[in-house]
Amino acid sequence: MTILNSKHYGLDSDRTPVLVLHGLFGMLDNWGSFGKTLGAHFPVHLIDLRNHGKSFHADQMSHDLMAQDLFEYMAHYKMDKAILLGHSLGGKAVMQFAMLYPELVEKLIVVDMGPKAYAPHHQAILKALNSVEFVPGLSRQEVESQLSQFGLEKSVIQFLAKNLHWQEPGLLSWRFNLKTLTEKYHDLVAVPIKYGSYSGPTLFIKGEKSQYILPQDAFMISQQFPNSKIVEVPRAGHWVQSENPIDFNKEVLEFLLPNE
Repeated sequence: MTILNSKHYGLDSDRTPVLVLHGLFGMLDNWGSFGKTLGAHFPVHLIDLRNHGKSFHADQMSHDLMAQDLFEYMAHYKMDKAILLGHSLGGKAVMQFAMLYPELVEKLIVVDMGPKAYAPHHQAILKALNSVEFVPGLSRQEVESQLSQFGLEKSVIQFLAKNLHWQEPGLLSWRFNLKTLTEKYHDLVAVPIKYGSYSGPTLFIKGEKSQYILPQDAFMISQQFPNSKIVEVPRAGHWVQSENPIDFNKEVLEFLLPNE
């Protein structure tokens, strides 16, 4: 059994731990500032999904497998319950986990993601990533230049470039498992989470400028998460936590600590 890679904050607290899962092509480092902030109140585990960051690579990738990875993570750290927070693909993982193991979830926070299937929309990113040939001596700047030829926004290129690392001296590589993410992309994006119900307190946070959670999604969300509410963070798109961290943190803390 291989346990997901993680980074911890605030472990001296006796409150229920908060497990944070990033999105597609992301890594736990994307949530470092949030981890430090929330670590003042809760034990926080920032986690790399399988095939991402410093977690293990595998040929298989699905919502169920990501939920199983989380189950094994909690068992490894002897957690009876956890508060789960997932962004984008991580949101799909924590929603699936809540369907399968509701008794292990104290509260659930889903960031800019619904339980529905989405039309594939990362084709340009996948094409750009797969176009890079990592030859000895290739620099980070040259990789970014290659990615820019596919019409990607500068912010997207910078986000992706955070995954570059030195596989060996003089040879860059991606930290994520691009082969599996490319092969299983449809299963991750164009497949909804399995139908079920989680009745615990649930918060959906959407970005004002994002189209991932639409007004017509509210009924479907309420069917699977009857004790949920949807809040909108202003001046933010899909990367809500980085585009407006002040209002994002405020919504999370008000949900987790309503009486403080």
